[in-house]
Amino acid sequence: MSAVQRHAVVAGAGIGGLTAALALHRRGWRVTVCERAAGPTAVGAGIVLAPNALRAFATIGFDPTRAAGRTVPAAMGLRRPDGRWLSRADGAALAARYGGPPLALHRSALADALTAALPAGTVRHGAAVTSVDDAGGSPVVRTGAGDLAGADLVVAADGIHSPLRRQYFPDHPGLRHSGETAWRTVLPAPASRARTETAETWGRGERFGVVPLADGRIYLYATAVAPAGHRPADLRGELLRRYGTWHDPIPALLERIDPEAVLQHDLYDLAAPLPRFHHGRLAWLGDAAHAMTPNLGQGGCQAVEDAAVLGHLLADTGPADVPAALAAYSAARCARTDAIRVRARRAGRIAALTHPLAVAVRDLAVRAAPAGAGYRAMDALFDGFALPDGMHTVPAGVGTRW
Repeated sequence: MSAVQRHAVVAGAGIGGLTAALALHRRGWRVTVCERAAGPTAVGAGIVLAPNALRAFATIGFDPTRAAGRTVPAAMGLRRPDGRWLSRADGAALAARYGGPPLALHRSALADALTAALPAGTVRHGAAVTSVDDAGGSPVVRTGAGDLAGADLVVAADGIHSPLRRQYFPDHPGLRHSGETAWRTVLPAPASRARTETAETWGRGERFGVVPLADGRIYLYATAVAPAGHRPADLRGELLRRYGTWHDPIPALLERIDPEAVLQHDLYDLAAPLPRFHHGRLAWLGDAAHAMTPNLGQGGCQAVEDAAVLGHLLADTGPADVPAALAAYSAARCARTDAIRVRARRAGRIAALTHPLAVAVRDLAVRAAPAGAGYRAMDALFDGFALPDGMHTVPAGVGTRW
């Protein structure tokens, strides 16, 4: 490791940015995270950390189960609006196949745990990064709270609408609207101890997801084919109209929703891949690098993978070696993330079908597919993470199929 104290500035305190900060900190870097929000917030939605993300966290010595506990979902799968299962995977079987089960938790709980693992004062709120001047190979980071000069590395984790992506890739076509909008919220833990299964229900151009979180709360999400900018005046009425006659427990869950706590976002992904994830001493990760639709549940997971690989490649570099390490980071991450972005787009098109005949054929095909085919489809996602040189850190109690 270099004896020189290296300094990294991370633009964005989302899951990807905080994970990158922790990966670099644990490899000897001094890190400053600049976040546009005025302070931490408990508002947000759930996130499902798939086995690949949990393995990536393990390589930096971070255990997210300490923030939320560990629960194994009894089952997870796809259903029809009448409640019939189209496909179903046993939670224990998933854990056995991939070395551990997925972990569902609130994003704010994960963000708080990552922040707590960093030195006090690392995250600076109210300091949105507006641009980076990289002339001369010594980046100057421009923020609303003043400039930061002398960084050896800048990590652009500034989200799907990344200003730094637009600055350095001005000819890129940008974002593509998927044709869908999404609602997300988290409900308090129910009074009943009855276990709610993790499931996504597919209708005609509409989907509804129910995900129990590790702390007992329930994460709900719904999507619908709708034009960009569609915002119903009566949110509860809109959701009840679309999903209120679907199978239990969806109607009862909808009755518990606080409309003020529901997030709505139109769904976008990158219209085309970025040519690379680096420029000089800048690196892009997460949505800033490869925004994808949430159809595979891999957006946040890929940001965690990015951060783990970035920290690994920069572990023993001196300041002069940073550009070469970032070129290696691009080489390691571009192909995998773009393949998943394209796969998520295709999955979304199938899930969002609206024609009755097309929906019937889709549902029949899903029900007829053998269980092994479903597992093989997940293998590339869940078993696909590896550090570039094949080195891994295996947490206690996790299998070694990877």
